[in-house]
Amino acid sequence: MPGRRWTNQAGGCSYGYSCTYTDSISWASATQPLPMTRDPRTVFDQLFGVGATPQERAERRAEDRSILDWLGTATGRLKKELGAADRMRLAAYLDEVREIERRIQRVESKNSSGEPRDLPEAPVGVPDSFSEHVKLMFDLQALAFASDITRVFAFKLGRDASNRVYPESGFKGAFHSASHHGEREDRIMDYQKINSYHVSMVPYLLEKLKNTPDGDGTLLDNSLVMYGSPMGDSNLHNHKRVPLFLAGRAGGQLKGGLHLRAADGTPLANVMLGVLRKLGLNDVREFGLNNVTVAPPTAGM
Repeated sequence: MPGRRWTNQAGGCSYGYSCTYTDSISWASATQPLPMTRDPRTVFDQLFGVGATPQERAERRAEDRSILDWLGTATGRLKKELGAADRMRLAAYLDEVREIERRIQRVESKNSSGEPRDLPEAPVGVPDSFSEHVKLMFDLQALAFASDITRVFAFKLGRDASNRVYPESGFKGAFHSASHHGEREDRIMDYQKINSYHVSMVPYLLEKLKNTPDGDGTLLDNSLVMYGSPMGDSNLHNHKRVPLFLAGRAGGQLKGGLHLRAADGTPLANVMLGVLRKLGLNDVREFGLNNVTVAPPTAGM
């Protein structure tokens, strides 16, 4: 999720690092970054769109028809093969797809009306409202999890060094400039308002996952959500003691209700490696610069 800049940067950014590290938080390999997708319409079409190419999907949208209109015969045939409980779940899923589609269509209609926009450079499918944008993206993620289209999402609430403003937070100043608060208490409190606002978005996703059945439990029972920051002290660009929290049960692997404070000098990579092992990736022996020795899994009891 960017600020008011809607295209990726090129060249070098802060501290001599390539801007790739600012514009990509997911990588297909050690040398292949994956681009961030910011437009809910693009995500929707990638997940559910009818048509093999972007042009074909655009032509479908131009016909002003729902994706469900194209799938009517297939879903009707599927319903006949399902039991009563599964038919109800399928109906609820299709209703959710249609509701998200309607919301995206309303945003596109409003942004195409010619009225002035708060974010004039943003794609037509992106709401001007930050909270509306985030909730749309969260809903798309939950829907993709529910249908097992994907099992992993990486999502960033704000671009590094963004000077976007978040008036809904109660503070009208820009994010990046507020992060350099000079240790002044009043400016720290202003910056805290923005951060509290960002964190307040996360319960929406958790509630969505909690209310979505999955197997014998819910999506939240079978998921692990990690939220955190790359900065421990943004005023100094200090990345020591960065805060993060984990939510969800990870299929019963996490109990929750704990607050842990790591010893000084503990690499964040230790947490990442521990999380991977909780997710069943026992063949992963190291992650980044972790200093934890992980024994190989043993057979039997």
